[in-house]
Amino acid sequence: MKILIITLEYPPKIGGIATYTFNFTSHLSPDEVVVYAPKQPADKEFDARNDWKTYRHNPYFNFIWPRWLRMFWQVKKIIKKEKIEKIYVHHVLPSGYVAYLCKKFFKIPYTIFFHGTDLEIGLKKKARKIKMVCEQAEKIVVSGEFLKNKLATRFESLVEKIVILHPCPSDFFSQKVNEEELENLRVKLALKGKKVLISVGRMADGKGFPHMVRLLPKILEKVPNLVWLVVGDGPKREELIKNIQKNYLQNVARFIGFVPLAELPKYYQLADAFVLLTHKDDESEEGWGTAFLEAAASGLPVVAGRVGAVEEVVENLVTGVIVDVYQDQGVVSAVTELLRNTDYAKQMGEAGRQRVIQEFNWEKQINKLN
Repeated sequence: MKILIITLEYPPKIGGIATYTFNFTSHLSPDEVVVYAPKQPADKEFDARNDWKTYRHNPYFNFIWPRWLRMFWQVKKIIKKEKIEKIYVHHVLPSGYVAYLCKKFFKIPYTIFFHGTDLEIGLKKKARKIKMVCEQAEKIVVSGEFLKNKLATRFESLVEKIVILHPCPSDFFSQKVNEEELENLRVKLALKGKKVLISVGRMADGKGFPHMVRLLPKILEKVPNLVWLVVGDGPKREELIKNIQKNYLQNVARFIGFVPLAELPKYYQLADAFVLLTHKDDESEEGWGTAFLEAAASGLPVVAGRVGAVEEVVENLVTGVIVDVYQDQGVVSAVTELLRNTDYAKQMGEAGRQRVIQEFNWEKQINKLN
């Protein structure tokens, strides 16, 4: 069966949805899948490395409304050329409109994928339109029980269509990086004799970077040889850097910034533990948390803020510790215990790695759609 995946976020762009759609696609038969994605810098080079076909377009009209109608005409041509039999849709709006019309005019079934923030914002602003698109969908895919419950509470009639498909880390996170490469990076970042804590995430509200800066001096009192690796980018980047400088933590924090996905494993493997103090913000709360699984696949114990679906991703006191980010002593104790008790940390890290291998692998998850 020939499948068309419609996504507005796709590599070489970096982000949770982009990574999800790429990993999902790469575990399908390349002869049976086609991707529709936006044009972006370096996309030709990226697409040339993959075995499946990717169509790149600018999805919106500049002056014609609705602007997404341009996407419909583009998809229509792909359907005819590639003999598409099924559509997988990311971004329920506006891509869902396109799939809705394709079913109406061409009788092609479609599946809607929700990722978290798209559902949160959509329910606040366009709930009726989301319901319309979902009612005509063959299946509705969500990341976990948290999103399933949120969707089912709002639209009880959709419950039977909902399928839970857990986002998984890329396969290469469980592969050991060359020791010489790790040693060179360890020297470059001045990590010799240090305990290394790592945070990887988008620098935006809800990820907890300001909380970590606030609590770092208290952690340093108990673990004075600590280094904090900060990996990521986002709208709060400059604010975070200023906050680090304001608190005189320049010698403790190593601000790495943006790192391509394929380069991330070596940074995880430099660390002793992973921390991301996720919490609810004004717009949404964590709909999943793939970074926690990337860390687990790398053998790291994690400290995670209790919010949204995090408790589905991190098994509390088994693969990591879930904390209330506003309970300072609890956070400090959890982090310092993992950094000071090596055996305890390794036990949790190995439990997390095994859990990823057994549960959070793409083949097992994709089979749920059959």
